[in-house]
Amino acid sequence: MNKDNIILIGMPGAGKSTVGVVLAKKLGYSFVDADLVIQSQEGKLLHELIAERGVEDFWKLEEAVGKSIGGKRTVIATGGSAVYGEKAMEHYRQIGTVVYLALPLEDIRERLGDLTERGVTLRDGQDLDGLYAERQPLYERYADVTVDCEGFSIREIVEKIVSTTA
Repeated sequence: MNKDNIILIGMPGAGKSTVGVVLAKKLGYSFVDADLVIQSQEGKLLHELIAERGVEDFWKLEEAVGKSIGGKRTVIATGGSAVYGEKAMEHYRQIGTVVYLALPLEDIRERLGDLTERGVTLRDGQDLDGLYAERQPLYERYADVTVDCEGFSIREIVEKIVSTTA
């Protein structure tokens, strides 16, 4: 099993895709965005898939896609709800180092804007505060490394990841 991949997890808006691209360039790795893989496979935007299938079925789709993503020397940006798929998360841990991009709730709120348009999976009646409280322990459970991103630039976050995963 190849472990020279870096898998980024964290809340929507934490910067997984943005940091992932810069990190991949710095390391000379490939880059895969799990959300884009889902959209490409399904031919629809995330928020369309969530509206059509519902949250739980979307998570099943996300887990199936997550289990299928591999690579060698690849940075993988997961969807924010990837941590609901235990099999996918175990797969990620087997193929690489799982890095949690940690950001306080207020920073996430500021970055996100319209949650529905962003393709954020919310259960009926759930708000961002509830989502954050529910997911944070899951991110911490699956992370091999936690990187505090509050107040740091993309470049600084990438440097932190490189120094802790090298």
